[in-house]
Amino acid sequence: MNDFDAVVIGAGNAGLTAAVTLQRAGARTLLVERHSVPGGCATSFRRGRYEFEVALHQLSGIGAEGQAFSLRGLLAELGVADKLEFVEERDLYRAVVPGVLDVTLPADWTGAADALETAFPGNRHRIEKFFDLLRNVTFWQVAVMNGTPPDRIDPLLFRQGLRPFKDVLDEHFDDDRLKSVLGAYWGYLGLPPSRLPFQDLALVLFAYLEFKPWHIRGGSQTLSRALLDSFLRAGGEVRLNTAVEAIPTRGGRVSGVRLDTGEQVTAADVVSNASLPTTYAMLEGTALPSDVARDLGTRRTGVSGFVLHMGLDATPAELGFTAATNFVNVDMDDDRTFASMRTREPVRAICASSYDVDPIGFAPSGASHVSLMTLQYGDAWEALPPQEYARAKFAYAEGLLDLLETVTPGVRDAIEEVDVATPLTMKRYLGHPGGAFYGYEQDATESWLFRGNDGSRVPGLHLAGSWVGMGGFQPTLQSGAAVARRLLETGGDRRACA
Repeated sequence: MNDFDAVVIGAGNAGLTAAVTLQRAGARTLLVERHSVPGGCATSFRRGRYEFEVALHQLSGIGAEGQAFSLRGLLAELGVADKLEFVEERDLYRAVVPGVLDVTLPADWTGAADALETAFPGNRHRIEKFFDLLRNVTFWQVAVMNGTPPDRIDPLLFRQGLRPFKDVLDEHFDDDRLKSVLGAYWGYLGLPPSRLPFQDLALVLFAYLEFKPWHIRGGSQTLSRALLDSFLRAGGEVRLNTAVEAIPTRGGRVSGVRLDTGEQVTAADVVSNASLPTTYAMLEGTALPSDVARDLGTRRTGVSGFVLHMGLDATPAELGFTAATNFVNVDMDDDRTFASMRTREPVRAICASSYDVDPIGFAPSGASHVSLMTLQYGDAWEALPPQEYARAKFAYAEGLLDLLETVTPGVRDAIEEVDVATPLTMKRYLGHPGGAFYGYEQDATESWLFRGNDGSRVPGLHLAGSWVGMGGFQPTLQSGAAVARRLLETGGDRRACA
């Protein structure tokens, strides 16, 4: 008999939801995580009297109590919904290009349309027509992803879904400023509107407008801890500070894992929340299927990020923050900004998150926690000589502050605590190639139309997380649970050893 029915590699979002789903259904599950805490990107850390959120800017999909198709249902299934307190954000974001535009979009369809019409008069009809298209494309995309046969799908999805988001914007609007505001969420996917499929950015906009942006009281680490506690209450076993060294196979199928302690753990099924390159590199005793090798060769590692965490001895109001999420760009040239992400040239765009506009409980009274993030590819930092690293990262951080001070002058004077993370930091903590936190580049070739879901082509090996689908918190939380459900529905390989 196997030591476990299933082993889950990695306690990131997808790994946690997979492990909880399996264990609560009665599958004896081992969860292995090389870090000292669960969560991956969903963690926090302390500096002085502040706690810093690592990665969560806005949580999509939570919705109102009782709202159909919301993430609340999944969290209830996992036994954690009543352990979490959600904080709703009033606005989607504030989009700023100094001297060009400064628009805050409320987090509802009518409010967003009103704000856009006020900022750019004469576009109301175009805005409503665009929002209708966005809703319809999202509806049919979700339908086909949930199994609706293609012959029952409105052809609208296939006509519009894979078009570049920029092309659809150009078709609807003449004002480049309005288009820039509507495309601001592209940083959440890592590619500019000229390269992002309309269906992907439409899905993101829909998720936040329909289900609102939220945060979690106590930060994303609270969610990770709640999921781990649910797993343990159900009888699961976790090994923190432990890495999986290899995934042995026998007769062409997975037979378990070997830990970095040297311990061999047998299991009929292994679910990996690690990156695809890492997962396949751990396979032992079988050749990588040729079609998998070809597939990996067609994919491009996605973007990472540079983050400046700050504990500020001032309130959001004193600093000038009116929205929790702020996209600040030097101009409206998104393609130029994207090209700069492979270099360390001066910062062109930041996402500034003020976690105390709607407080999540991290900062002391009268103070605030703000993080500044800009997207960066890892190669620009991996090529840096070690002796130049510290100087380069702090010099680059100054560039983020320079851009922030175009909308919040004097913020430097309020800094009490600071911490800086580069793509190399992400790589070290996540174990992902290039520090990529969205997995592969999220272009059209990564969509459900061209890639499978969790099919590894190696019997007993199942894949979950951002490297086999869309990145971000909601998609990865759903991914792990979905992979586990499919494994349970088919019985995995556990029936053979029961």
